[in-house]
Amino acid sequence: MKARILGMFLLFEALFQFIASCVALFYFYRCGDGDVLALTVSTIITAICGFILISAGRNDIKRPNRDDIENFEVKDSFFIVTVTWVCFAIFGMLPFLLNGTTKTITDAFFEAMSGFTTTGSTILNNIDHQPHGILFWRSMMQWLGGLGIIVLFLAVMPALNRNSNKVMMFSAEMSGIGVKKLHPKMIMTARKLLGIYVILTLLCCLAYKFGPMNTFDAICHAMTTMSSGGFSTHQSSIGFWNSPYLEYISSFFMILSGINFSLYYFLFTGEVKMFRQNEELKWYIGTVLFFTLIILAFFYVAPEIDTLLAQPDSYPEGFENRFRTALFHVSSIITSTCYQAENFDYDIWGSLFVIPTFLLMASGACAGSTSGGIKIIREIICIKSINNVFRQLIHPNALFSVRISNEVVEEEKTWRVLNFLIIFLMIFLIGVLLLIISGCTLEESIFNCISGLGNSGPGLYSTGPSLSFSEMSVMGKWVMSALMLIGRLEIFTVLITVLGLFRGKKW
Repeated sequence: MKARILGMFLLFEALFQFIASCVALFYFYRCGDGDVLALTVSTIITAICGFILISAGRNDIKRPNRDDIENFEVKDSFFIVTVTWVCFAIFGMLPFLLNGTTKTITDAFFEAMSGFTTTGSTILNNIDHQPHGILFWRSMMQWLGGLGIIVLFLAVMPALNRNSNKVMMFSAEMSGIGVKKLHPKMIMTARKLLGIYVILTLLCCLAYKFGPMNTFDAICHAMTTMSSGGFSTHQSSIGFWNSPYLEYISSFFMILSGINFSLYYFLFTGEVKMFRQNEELKWYIGTVLFFTLIILAFFYVAPEIDTLLAQPDSYPEGFENRFRTALFHVSSIITSTCYQAENFDYDIWGSLFVIPTFLLMASGACAGSTSGGIKIIREIICIKSINNVFRQLIHPNALFSVRISNEVVEEEKTWRVLNFLIIFLMIFLIGVLLLIISGCTLEESIFNCISGLGNSGPGLYSTGPSLSFSEMSVMGKWVMSALMLIGRLEIFTVLITVLGLFRGKKW
C-alpha cells in the first residue's frame, strides 16, 4: 500500500516536470534553450519509477488487504511524508544533473532539497545564464513545497483509500499548531487552502507584471514569493531591476505569505472578526513593524557604534530608501523568503545588523503560512507559559492557563510546544557541531544552521547573502540538506521516521 502511495506521488511530481518541459520546449523554439532533453528525460524517469511502485502495490488495488488498511497508523503517515519529500528531492535533482547545471549529485540534491523545502539556499553562481526551463523548474519546486506536497496532492489527486489516511498525512506534513480544518472533509480543507494559494500567487504575478518584470520573471517570482522560497531568475534577485516599486510589492506579498492561510479563508467568507482578533497575526505585524524601525534606526546609529565593522558606504541613502530597505529586509527574513534587494548585504552592514537578522530567521512568521522558523504562535505560548510560572510562584493557590485569541490552550499542546523548542535547540546545537566539523567557522556554523533549520536561505561570511553555498564542503552540504528537511517538516515527522528505522520498526 505504501509503495502505491509513493508511486502516485512520483507521478504527481512527473506531471509538474512535464509542465517545466513544455516551458523549456517553448523557449527552445523562441531562443534556442537547450534544456528540453534534460527535463523530458527527467519526466520519463520519474514517471516510470512511479508506475513501477504502483505496480508493486497492484494486488492492494485489485484485492485490498483489510489488515493493511486497518493498520495504516500515524507512524506510517510520518514515514510516507518523510520518504515522499526525500524522493521528490532525489527525482527533482535530475534536471540539474542531466542539463549540467550542477556537476555532482551532492550539489544537485542540495539545490533540489533547498527548492522543495523553500529554503532558498543555492550553489549556483551563474543563475542569469541558466535556460528558462531550469529556472522555471526551480521556481516550481518552491511553489510545490510552499503549501506542502501532501496538501497539493490531496487537493488535486484525492486517490487514497480512506479519509483517515488523508488526515494523518495532512497532519504529519502540516505539523504546525495553527492550521484549522476549514471543512469536515480533509480533501475540501486542502482544496480551500490550494485555492487561496493560487489566488494570492496570481495577484502577486499581476502586481509584478505591472512593474519592470516580463511575464516569465513575474510568474517565477510570484511562485517563489508566495511560497516564501526566494529563488530568483537572476543572481542579484529583486535587486536586478533596481526598482523601488518591486521592492514594495515584494515586501507586501512576502508579508502576506507569512500569514496563516486559514485566516484568509475566514476573511474571504466574511468572518472578519476571526481575522481581526487573531492574536498571532497581531504579534506578527507588530514584530515586522518593530524590527523595521530597529533596522531603520541602525542605519543611522551603526556608524557611530560599530565603527570597526560597519561600512556606511554600503548603507542606502535618504530616509525613504532606508525605510524601504529596512522593510524589505525584515519582511524577507522573517518570512524566510530572503530575496535580495538593491541594498541587501547585512554581511557588510556591520555586526549590529546580524543579531536582529538571526532572531528573525529563528522566529519565522505565523503557523499555517508558507514561512519557516519556529513560528510566532509557539513563541507566544512559550512566553505566556513562562509568565504563568512566575505568577504561580507569587500566587501558589491560583490556577493559570495560557490563552491565545481568548481561547484556552490545552496543557498538552503547551507541553508539546515547549518540547518542540527544546528539541529544536538540541538539533541546532548538533547541527552547529557538524558544520564546524565540516570546515565552517563557529560564526558561519551558527548562522548556516539556523538558516537551514529555519528554511531561510542565506548564511554568513563565505555563505553570506551576496555569495552562494558552492564553496561549502560535501559534508556541510549534506548536513544542510538534512537540516532543511527537518526544519520544513517541523522536526517531529522526520525524527519519528528516523528513530523508527534505527529501532528496527516494521513500517
